[in-house]
Amino acid sequence: MNRKTKISLNLSFVLCLLASANLAFAHGMSEADKQAMLDGGYLQYMWLGATHMLTGYDHLLFVFGIVFFLTTFMDVVKYITAFTVGHSITLISATLMGVTANYYLIDAVIALSVCYIGYENTGGFRKHFEKSPNLLIAVFLFGFIHGFGLSTRLQQLPLGEDGLIWRILSFNVGIELGQVGALCLMVALLYKFRRAQKFLQFSNVSNNGLIAAGVLLFMMQMHGYLHTVNPDEFGFPADNHAHAHEDMAVSTAPPGSEYGILPDRESEDRLSRP
Repeated sequence: MNRKTKISLNLSFVLCLLASANLAFAHGMSEADKQAMLDGGYLQYMWLGATHMLTGYDHLLFVFGIVFFLTTFMDVVKYITAFTVGHSITLISATLMGVTANYYLIDAVIALSVCYIGYENTGGFRKHFEKSPNLLIAVFLFGFIHGFGLSTRLQQLPLGEDGLIWRILSFNVGIELGQVGALCLMVALLYKFRRAQKFLQFSNVSNNGLIAAGVLLFMMQMHGYLHTVNPDEFGFPADNHAHAHEDMAVSTAPPGSEYGILPDRESEDRLSRP
């Protein structure tokens, strides 16, 4: 391997790690989006669903891994349909039934799904196990987890009762439209790269990058989870350490609380006297 190739591989790996730094925040929904969903109609839900999928880098990385070695249209349809059916089931049913969980843990499992697909694509299962797991079944089951993560995000909104089903369905349709748009771009790029002489090199970099990104994302999500469970173990005031997943409420903390020091009550009384 020559020097130029090594530099290219290292650069691709570093870029993948830098990109994955944003993965932990891929599902955060801004206050503007929340208000737009409450005020807008079904088309607004579809639009936000599409944009939510297109910024859900962990979902997109998983889809990229699914289609990486698929060469026929029917294979792409088969595997993506399995994933779509899986995440649609949990997105709709979990939201309707109000089933939720800690979103850091859900996203940590989604990160592991990215590692799984990257490991599968590098031939890890075939190298170290007698038989590789059925990829179609694995994609379908991981779809459940991805849909549960989407449902957890959707349930952060006060959806109300009137028209709830249609709002959920509209959001889900938007998710699918965003996924189709991203999928078309992925398939086109992969089709072009497959004809290149260095496709094997590109494959190794890409799929090992998926594993690295999944590991980094998993660590970031577990950090967020441990922070919510044991905030006192961190060396800074927990109230001031906010993750992108958390609702950014307006703080009414008294002066000095940002340093972990509350003002003396008697001093406050003396200052407030005329």
